[in-house]
Amino acid sequence: MIDKNVVTGIVSKWLEDKDYFLVDVTVSPDDKIVVEIDHAEGVWIDDCVELSKYIESQLSRDDEDYELEVGSAGIGQPFKVLQQYVIHIGKEVEVLANDGKKYRGVLTDVDDKQFTLTVQTKIKPEGSKRPKLVEQLLTFTYDEIKYTKYLISFK
Repeated sequence: MIDKNVVTGIVSKWLEDKDYFLVDVTVSPDDKIVVEIDHAEGVWIDDCVELSKYIESQLSRDDEDYELEVGSAGIGQPFKVLQQYVIHIGKEVEVLANDGKKYRGVLTDVDDKQFTLTVQTKIKPEGSKRPKLVEQLLTFTYDEIKYTKYLISFK
């Protein structure tokens, strides 16, 4: 079986001096290699082809046969690495907390320990007949959530 660390090293070398970043590498027991990369402005097919050719040039099919798939991290899929949070600052995301509650809001701050979401919440001010929409900041640590994913908007 092809070693995931070997593939990760090959991809990391290709990524040097590029604005792309590695999201995930998986290698199945039957040697299907799946590499996911991402970029702040999206992933171009030409770059996926270039990376695929580079990986193939570094692996030998004489030693082990494999299937290779190189692509972008799927839109609407949960974030897997910190850089995905960073490139989505200012964009609307969905967060599923460990308690089962879902939150929709704008990702406003990110660091390696936590992230902050600005959500719209209805609050009824004292003495008022109707609730008002107010912005509320919610901060989550990464272990308090099941996932965060980018929300696609067609507005």
